[in-house]
Amino acid sequence: MRIVIIGAGAAGCFAAIEVKRRCPEAEVTVLEKGTKPLAKVAITGGGRCNLTNSFAEVKSLEQVYPRGFRLMKKLFHHFSPTDAYEWFEREGVGLVTQDDECVFPQSQDAMEIVFTLTSLMNRLGVKTLCGCKVTGIAPHSPYYAVTYTKAGSTHTIEADKVIVTTGGHPSPSGFDMLKGLDLEIVPPVPSLFSLCISDRSLTALMGTVVEQAQVSLAGTKIKTNGPLLITHWGISGPAVLKLSSHGARILAEKNYLADVMINWLFEMSNNEVQEMLSAYVRKHSAKKITSAYPPVLNARLWAHLVQRAKLSADMRWSELQGKAFNRLLSVLTSDTYHVTGKNRYKDEFVTCGGVSLNSLKHDTLEAKNHPGLYFAGEVTDVDAITGGFNLQAAWTMGWVVASSLNEK
Repeated sequence: MRIVIIGAGAAGCFAAIEVKRRCPEAEVTVLEKGTKPLAKVAITGGGRCNLTNSFAEVKSLEQVYPRGFRLMKKLFHHFSPTDAYEWFEREGVGLVTQDDECVFPQSQDAMEIVFTLTSLMNRLGVKTLCGCKVTGIAPHSPYYAVTYTKAGSTHTIEADKVIVTTGGHPSPSGFDMLKGLDLEIVPPVPSLFSLCISDRSLTALMGTVVEQAQVSLAGTKIKTNGPLLITHWGISGPAVLKLSSHGARILAEKNYLADVMINWLFEMSNNEVQEMLSAYVRKHSAKKITSAYPPVLNARLWAHLVQRAKLSADMRWSELQGKAFNRLLSVLTSDTYHVTGKNRYKDEFVTCGGVSLNSLKHDTLEAKNHPGLYFAGEVTDVDAITGGFNLQAAWTMGWVVASSLNEK
């Protein structure tokens, strides 16, 4: 049996290993457009490789998979985050779970994961061809003809089964190889980015971190929380990246022009913030409002928020009454800024969109109208927030495809 895997990313390499283990006699060839396999894995997690998550703090998969959570819930019954953790440890990779539940190799080196996977592929006899851009997949019963270009020359390889694991694409042209297959493609848009804000009074605070804030997208029910980082272009950090993921399509439709609201004291309810301010009025009545403030906010940010509330820096706490009190309360719990664009998150690029899940059999990830054609990873319309969830989806989907091929 000849199996061609298109894309040597996380899902593709993992699928190749599991296919070869189950079907040692199969001829498995991986075609990769880039110069080396697993290039994206090598840089993920800041070069440390956040390869999964404990999921201990995940109450619903919809929290972490804005698109595809129902599918992932089903697939996790076959290959769960625990299974992935044990898989890598069996291969000799020591793992550590951080306080935020993100799982990394103990070495804190993504290249250990790259080396582990590529070494297994080589040992099992998987053939990897880099510099190969696939231009078409044509069904010719009982096989598929996969056409690719390499060094200016065009080649065709026949395959009994094809697994597409090309990852996300920033534009629809990335799916051109699938033309003629009558597959529904959900237009791709970025889903992991920080937000640009032109308010210079805010960006002047670059480097400031609020450990627990809530960010919401005005006019929607989308609210996310976590650490928030003020940058020279706007806001970033886990809270913002989660918002960008959940609001990816809405923000794209608005051309990344929207309003966001920040609750700077997310761990406190609106009533608790009101009580806190009243307590400051009683306890620090003689002090200037800028000299006594919540310890979770630094002096520069607090001064900025006081200014946002249109209060004088020389005002005493005893003077905070009526409308002035309400303005400060509003700024602390729903400070509104206008988003003027997006900014790519580090070197990572994640998109939502891709092969629609309506085109796939959810138990095998095989195309409904093309037996023997499978899809796994971000090439499908499945994506996640940061924290190891995208890589977990890749391991799980790669494993399910390999298992499905073996059963057939």
